[in-house]
Amino acid sequence: MPTSSRSIARAAGALLLASAVLTAAAQPATAHSGGRGAVTTDFTLTILHANDGESQLLGAPADANYGGVARFTTLVEKLRKAEKRPAAARQGESRTNRGVVTLSSGDNFLAGPQFAASLDRGVPFYDSIAVGHIGYDALALGNHEFDFGPDVLADFVSGVPGKPPFLSANLDVGPEPSLAELERRGRIAPATVVKEHGERIGVVGAVTPDLASLSSPRNVVIGEVRDAVQGQVDKLTRKGIDKIILVSHLQDIQEERALVPQLRNVDVVIGGGGGELLATPDAPLVPGDTVTTDPTTGEPLAYPLYAKDAGGATVPIVTTNGDYKYVGRLVVNFDKKGRVLSVADRSDPVRVSGLAPDAVAPDRKVQRTVVEPVAAYVEGLEANVVATSDAPLEGRRDPGVRTVETNLGNLLADALLDAGRDQAAEYGVAPPQVALQNSGGIRNNSLIPAGGVTELDTYSIAPFSNFVAVVPDVPRAQLKELLENAVSSSPAADGRFAQVAGLRFEYDVARTAQQVTDEGTVTRAGERVRDVVLDDGTVLVMDGAVVEGAGIPVVTNDFSARGGDQYPFRGLPFTSVGLTYQQALLGYLTDDLAGRVTAVDYPEGGSGRIVRLG
Repeated sequence: MPTSSRSIARAAGALLLASAVLTAAAQPATAHSGGRGAVTTDFTLTILHANDGESQLLGAPADANYGGVARFTTLVEKLRKAEKRPAAARQGESRTNRGVVTLSSGDNFLAGPQFAASLDRGVPFYDSIAVGHIGYDALALGNHEFDFGPDVLADFVSGVPGKPPFLSANLDVGPEPSLAELERRGRIAPATVVKEHGERIGVVGAVTPDLASLSSPRNVVIGEVRDAVQGQVDKLTRKGIDKIILVSHLQDIQEERALVPQLRNVDVVIGGGGGELLATPDAPLVPGDTVTTDPTTGEPLAYPLYAKDAGGATVPIVTTNGDYKYVGRLVVNFDKKGRVLSVADRSDPVRVSGLAPDAVAPDRKVQRTVVEPVAAYVEGLEANVVATSDAPLEGRRDPGVRTVETNLGNLLADALLDAGRDQAAEYGVAPPQVALQNSGGIRNNSLIPAGGVTELDTYSIAPFSNFVAVVPDVPRAQLKELLENAVSSSPAADGRFAQVAGLRFEYDVARTAQQVTDEGTVTRAGERVRDVVLDDGTVLVMDGAVVEGAGIPVVTNDFSARGGDQYPFRGLPFTSVGLTYQQALLGYLTDDLAGRVTAVDYPEGGSGRIVRLG
């Protein structure tokens, strides 16, 4: 593939970053005045920040004693009050001229049982209510905000009390009417200005330019990051604003580190999307958490990181782990010209704990209006029988979905195919003819007995935030490679083994297995797939040879479409069509099958879609 302008920019940024990190690494976190000598602090700004809350409203997934949006809200307010009125003067900080801003770096909701409660409730979503109570001054738009399409995002934003702006400089939401209206009202913007203690703080947003392949922005136009951000920064500086924060969602803190050397006049960067945990060595962490290590050096990532910008200024960069487990706290001292003088020693992530010695009680209103109804909803999923199956549904891994065709695998693949066809017109893609579901995404690892299938079962089967994705034109030879990948580990159990719909195929495990790189390059051609026939009788492969003809529209999940489990899609364009694979399964059970899974359509042992020879 040709090198993109973004790849060139990243490479240039990486070269600049290498020298910046060497310079900044030698500077203490408490003083980086750039050689200007002793300068008095004029203004101390505390930035409370979070990212990737991802609808984890009830508590940390691994330990309910930590996290939870009600405790998170209490902690934010406690820190906000303490930072505005410090109990004692702190070295290098201003006690009288200080302010606090609270920012989110995106991914404020995510598909799953807890967000399903919001979708069932309608506007305002529980996640919207929670965000309003936290009291963010501004929020970046992340990729997951677009997972259900622009209209659900519009519902989320419109339901947030207090009307904080959602920011992204590199998006044009004009082609989407619901988002364009929010932009007209100032709820969506490229940047904003927050006033604190007489000071104006500029905040600019940015989201990953890979948004279209990660989510479902539909007609939203996505631009490159650097020029869009710098353009907004320049507008702010022309207005006399000399303290500017970039709140970005670039998916990996290394992206922010590479971006800084290409920018000027950004004082602080708050990143999101990567889930990294930055911390000083003594910071109390949630049990089981560890500080993320630098991919180059292997050393733990400090809070904050530093990089030199294009003008030679040293810029602090921070992010924190998500799921409402931490509140980031970055305390920055500025001089009268708005230059960063130092970052306070006590800057660190603060864990959200329900246990001594740093326990915080849940915010009562958030507990009552968000946590309790969401918890009740999730409990109700287990009691809600959405279908009855005449036969046991095989979801075990081995023997099961990772080695052979199963009726549960067929059910989920049929659901993908049905959802892709139903959503194709709305998203402007060809209706798919074939569905591929990697068995690694089928997670219940159990035989569901004949009888009732609950809504919670659908989440157990399909728990990930994987979205239905249509790849509109897969060449026949490449489709064979996809199927070769699916059976390349056979007879061993492997998550790449595919459950399929819309076709039948035979493979010979005694023949040569395909080998492929993580990038999807086939390094050894496979000879296992012998015959492939579409349900309409079209022959795609005969005796191992591809039959020439038009490409095939394929529906899968976005994980596989991006090359997960080494599926060699190799960057073929795809469109996420606004449904998770769990939603596709639930809709197929309740609507298309009318709540009845028959043994005729889904017999034990499958229906002969995949035949192993030899």
